[in-house]
Amino acid sequence: MSSKILDVSIDIAKSSFKKDGTAQGVAKQRMIETLAKPENRVINDPYAENFTQGSGFIKLIGHKALVWITKKIVPGFHEHMVSRTKFIDDLVEDSVHKGAEQYVILGAGYDTRAHRLNLHNKTKVFEVDQAEVQIRKRSKLPKELSNLENITYVDVDFNHQSLKSRLLKAGFDQSKSTVFTLEGVSQYVTKNALEKTIKELSELSQQANAIFYMSYVSDLIDKNPEACFGKGYLNPEKKINLILKGAAKVGEPWISLYDEKEIEKMLFQYGFSLKANKTLSDLNSLYFSPFRRELDENQIFNLEHSVIAEKLVTVS
Repeated sequence: MSSKILDVSIDIAKSSFKKDGTAQGVAKQRMIETLAKPENRVINDPYAENFTQGSGFIKLIGHKALVWITKKIVPGFHEHMVSRTKFIDDLVEDSVHKGAEQYVILGAGYDTRAHRLNLHNKTKVFEVDQAEVQIRKRSKLPKELSNLENITYVDVDFNHQSLKSRLLKAGFDQSKSTVFTLEGVSQYVTKNALEKTIKELSELSQQANAIFYMSYVSDLIDKNPEACFGKGYLNPEKKINLILKGAAKVGEPWISLYDEKEIEKMLFQYGFSLKANKTLSDLNSLYFSPFRRELDENQIFNLEHSVIAEKLVTVS
C-alpha cells in the first residue's frame, strides 16, 4: 500500500463507517446528469434520486449550477463518472443484443441498469454486493419497476467469500453467455481479492463466452500525479488528496492501485484478452461533443481506467 493511501486511511478511525458512501456518491452524479434537459444529457437515470441525500435541494440547484460547482472543486469528476456510466451502459446493451443471456453486476451498489437499460425480457440479471447495501437499496426502490422478475440479489463479501459458489447457488447458468461488470470496486479490495474474483469469473465461463468490464485506479497517482490529468490541470496532487480523504471519510479507503500491464497480465492469466482500456481523455469527445459539452484539456480527469476484456469458448 502506498504511503499516501496509508496516511489517508488513518482517517477511518475518526469517521463513521457507511457501507454505501461510495454508492451514494455515484448515484448523486447520475442524478445530477439526469437533471439536464433531455436534449443535453448523456445518461438518464430516473431512479438515482432515490439514493441521493438532499435530492430535493439538488433539484432546486439544477444541473448547470451543480456541474459548474463540481468543476470548481474537482474539474472533470462529474464528466468522468457520467462517461464511465455511459460506457458500461453501451457495453451491456450491445452485449445483450449480440446474445449475452446473463448480466452479472459485481459490487452493484445502487446500480439501476437492470431497470433502465434496454435489455431483452429474458436476460437474467444477478446483482452482487454486501447484504447491508442490498437491503438498503431494495428499501429505496419504487414498488413498481420494470424487469423485477429477472433480477436475483446475491450477497457476497469479495474479500472473504467465494463469488463462484454464491452465484451458482443463486442460479447462475454456466452454459449461457454472460456479461460481467465490476464498476468502481477494484480500488477498495485487495489485489488478491481482485485476482480471486477474475479467476472465479474465468471458472464460471468455461462453457460459454464472457465479456468482462472492470475499472481500476492508476498507480500513477503516486508515481506521477500530473500524468493522471490533462495538460494544465491545476493542483493535481491536491485534487488526489481531496478524493482520497473523501473515500476514507465514508469508510471506504482506496487500498489497491494498478498499472495497465499488471491488469492485462492478470486478465491474460485467466483466459481473458484485453479489448479496450479507456479514460475520460478517450471518451470526452465521444460522449460530450454531441452536446457541446466537451471538456478542455486542463479539465481532464484520468485517474480511473475502464477496461473491456473477452473470454471466448472454442466449440469443437
